[in-house]
Amino acid sequence: MDKKIVLITGASSGFGKLAVRNLAEKGYFVIATMRNKAKEISLLEEIKKEKLLHQVDTFLLDVTDDKQIDARINEIKHKYGRIDVLINNAGYSQGGLIENTHIDRWKEQFDTNLFGVVRVTKAVLPFMRERREGKIINVGSISGRIGLPGMGPYAASKFALAGFSESLYFEMAPFNIHVSLIEAGSYKTNIWQKALSNVERSIENDYEILMNKLMDEAEKTSRNAADPSEVIQLIHKICSSDYPKFRYQIGRGVKLAIFLKSIMPWSIVSKSIQHKINN
Repeated sequence: MDKKIVLITGASSGFGKLAVRNLAEKGYFVIATMRNKAKEISLLEEIKKEKLLHQVDTFLLDVTDDKQIDARINEIKHKYGRIDVLINNAGYSQGGLIENTHIDRWKEQFDTNLFGVVRVTKAVLPFMRERREGKIINVGSISGRIGLPGMGPYAASKFALAGFSESLYFEMAPFNIHVSLIEAGSYKTNIWQKALSNVERSIENDYEILMNKLMDEAEKTSRNAADPSEVIQLIHKICSSDYPKFRYQIGRGVKLAIFLKSIMPWSIVSKSIQHKINN
């Protein structure tokens, strides 16, 4: 196949679903993976209506299932011979206060957002390394740079993803495999609604005021979030670039927030965040 082959995880919704359609329209052959059979059928129906079926193939893939990952990646290699671009997009946001959030929710958050990326990447790397060519795009978040209250599990997983991506970048450089990390702000996807639905409310009065303010702020963020199309355009830009950068910061106020945190004393950063929450 002459077309570039792109594998996307978490392709049933959000950035993943939009990227499937966009990259297919741009002439890439897209392998869309997801863990839900019903959503796979729904995606195929949409792709068919847009007359893009010849540009897309789908596979069921749960990024927390080691055996399934190995089987699917080998199946894809056997069928298509290679994977040119891997987009690690599968993930979700676990909201909640640290004391209240059960340790199992923490483990589930890391199992998808970090270890899921590690599993799929490790399965794909041998094929890219043998060819001395490839791109890996990890969809991160500003939460991987700034840890906000009420987002402990999610922020921790995205901080970890950033560290993993940085190490991977240096390890893959000798093999002409380009690694990029997208640090995105808030966009109109369903990630925030899911984050709110997963929150374990406190039975402690000490947290009641803070929790109510955090819930209000999260709902406001969800309502005012930007159109995700600019992230999809960025993904296409990275896919088509001969020499993509490592970090891409995108979203309203993201670059400024990261820059200010890097140069300002912690006391000022802390006061700024607490002021935003308490007012």
